[in-house]
Amino acid sequence: MGGTVLARALCGTLFGLDGVRIDVEADIGPGLPAFHIVGLADRALQEARERVKIAINNSGVDFPGQKVTVNLAPAQLPKEGCGFDLAIAVAILSASGKGHLPDGAAWLGELGLDGSVRRVRGVLPIAAHLTRSGATQFYVPRDNMAEARLGTPHPVHGVRDLQELVAHWESGNSLAADAPAPGGSVAPPEPAYDLADVRGQATARRALEIAAAGAHHILLIGPPGAGKTLLARALPSILPPLPPAESLEVTAIASCVGLLPPGSGLLVEPPFRAPHHNISAAGLIGGGGAVPRAGEITRAHRGVLFLDEVTEFRRDALEALRQPLEDGRVAVARVGGHAVFPGRFILVAAANPCACGFAGESGRCRCTPLDRQRYQARLSGPIRDRIDLQVLVPRLPAAELLGASAAAESSAVVRSRVLAARGRQEARRPIGPLNGALTGAQLRRDARLDDPGHALLEAAADRLHLTGRAIHRVLRVARTIADLEGVENVDSTHLAEALQYRDPA
Repeated sequence: MGGTVLARALCGTLFGLDGVRIDVEADIGPGLPAFHIVGLADRALQEARERVKIAINNSGVDFPGQKVTVNLAPAQLPKEGCGFDLAIAVAILSASGKGHLPDGAAWLGELGLDGSVRRVRGVLPIAAHLTRSGATQFYVPRDNMAEARLGTPHPVHGVRDLQELVAHWESGNSLAADAPAPGGSVAPPEPAYDLADVRGQATARRALEIAAAGAHHILLIGPPGAGKTLLARALPSILPPLPPAESLEVTAIASCVGLLPPGSGLLVEPPFRAPHHNISAAGLIGGGGAVPRAGEITRAHRGVLFLDEVTEFRRDALEALRQPLEDGRVAVARVGGHAVFPGRFILVAAANPCACGFAGESGRCRCTPLDRQRYQARLSGPIRDRIDLQVLVPRLPAAELLGASAAAESSAVVRSRVLAARGRQEARRPIGPLNGALTGAQLRRDARLDDPGHALLEAAADRLHLTGRAIHRVLRVARTIADLEGVENVDSTHLAEALQYRDPA
């Protein structure tokens, strides 16, 4: 028997949210029929042996009856998932003389047993990385074509199945045409929740507007049925659409975690995530096995993270939010390496005032003062200190809920004010953060106080025992209130309103 035949195919995978180049090497040599995959592959990738072998046989091509070895390089990088199937198959077909791999071609896709090429995650960031690594054309599942086109300016070919690909090699039959650039963006749906549906709650509505304008975290405290959840779910309806750079960032994250619809363009609406209170710390901030995975805070990046019944969440999960709330990102270290996930979101936390939920309602609350204190302590001081706006949402009288009242402002009206306030922030800092993330040095420049303002803040800080972090957050909120009013300087009235959100009792 002759010597070995080697073929190489270019592929990619994800590490965290970043694309990584993988070179798939297929060697067909003398020996008993066998098929081995090496290169630190996980169980799903080891199972690719059966998928690829059966898919090739079911596509009208005989799998080589020799010793087949596939190497995934670099070997030290942990690899997981099914996105290597197509690259493994074409490398084997090329090594066995069934086709010629075009120069600079990258291959992404999962194989079905019938040879069909199925959609995979992370094509957008992988295509972007492989483009920088020298790839000049891409072969992907048809459902991934539009997504791949967002990540590369090079030709993107859609592959339906291996049989189609073999016919393309043998007779030159064309594959699916290059994917046209997706039509700009995904049209935003009509908001399911509107502030016009919220009766009363003027203080909470105002706080929600401030949160949207400056990207501030907010805590809603009130009895069951007072409207906390409705307020939280209405927040996305007053947020501005994502600018192009953030839209691409959010779309890439959705691609990585499998939330991007097939054929989708850029996502322009801020994401909204509402995990259940039994979520683990790893599920909330990110974790995984050898390869780090994004958590809910990354899925909510540039959008809203809603923690309903926040006091019911696991303590370790809540405490893990300290770094993301402060820095807008989280570092996750695993055996396979270290990844940094973005997590710049607006936190909306909702909580009852006590375990029974009826604190302050005469004759209904069954909790002792100590019970209430213990319940409220489930949300630790360091986490509360990082929440800019803390608002009471009282139960409304039946007459106000059921009676005729003046129509509340719609989300569209409030959104116009939020857009104007965001515009003032962007004019002041074209590439800088929104008010909710201003640093101390930036605050000293953007939120300078006059003498009455200084006196008010000093007195309030002493009375409310505000930490240095809390003082900065008060100034951030005051800066946003001034922007909503369209004024340049922060004065004592803006400061007074900001301070009331630090002591909602």
